[in-house]
Amino acid sequence: MRLGQYQTTEADEPWCGVAIDDETVVNLPEAGAATGVHIENETSALLANWEWQRKAELAIEYAEETGVGVYDLAAVERTAPVTDPEKIVCVGLNYQDHAEEGDNPIPDEPVLFSKFPTTVTGPESTISWDPELTEKVDYEAELVVVIGEEARRVDRDEALDHVAGFMIGNDVSARDLQHGDGQWVRGKSLDSFAPTGPELVTTDEVSDPHDLEIWAEVNGERLQESSTSNLIFGIDELVSFCSRAFTLKPGDLLFTGTPPGVGVYREPPVLLEDGDDVTIGVEELGELRNSCEYD
Repeated sequence: MRLGQYQTTEADEPWCGVAIDDETVVNLPEAGAATGVHIENETSALLANWEWQRKAELAIEYAEETGVGVYDLAAVERTAPVTDPEKIVCVGLNYQDHAEEGDNPIPDEPVLFSKFPTTVTGPESTISWDPELTEKVDYEAELVVVIGEEARRVDRDEALDHVAGFMIGNDVSARDLQHGDGQWVRGKSLDSFAPTGPELVTTDEVSDPHDLEIWAEVNGERLQESSTSNLIFGIDELVSFCSRAFTLKPGDLLFTGTPPGVGVYREPPVLLEDGDDVTIGVEELGELRNSCEYD
């Protein structure tokens, strides 16, 4: 299942939908209501429901048979698949060669930081920043885990049971703020600095999250290229590690780290500028495209 959030018009509230092919999306709340099943507009609220997949599948089946709640993808606007995460947890230095390119030691356990929920933006949206605040904005291709079931002190062998699915993320970073502050929150948390999408792909449709190609392109030039097989700490270990410290809730996002090739460490550096286009790709999940603009 490929879950997303969509708007019929800019004036409408986003609604949770499922892309059933490359051209069509089902409005789950609309189709669900026609079957007598209540489905909330927000993806995070849907994920918190008991047997949410069965409810979504019933709505999809009804929509395909009747046409109720069926929309042309070209006629709706995509937003971020999860627009209201309670937490955005990020993992630093989780690819050995990325740690080495910045002369950082290989961590013995996951290095965690956070981004504020106001960083979240969707596919085809704009990454924006004030050039007087930061002059060193960088891209980071990442696989993002979406929590589907509350997780608190879960073991590694049970951790993936708490994952709803995966999507693509760009951990946009203001390097001058990040490195100048001595801690990472401000440099990672400017508004629009967490593009995600294009859809949340459920776990049953991903063959192996630990063996997916991942890449980043700026203006068509490929600058990052690796595989999630190179993660130092796997998704099961990350979910378990985080859950020992704090409760993970449905809709929470876990950015799993970026491979080598980020702009700040290239020779010469390649930093984002007004008018740039950034594409992040992950095998089986698609591509996440965003433009850059000075605010």
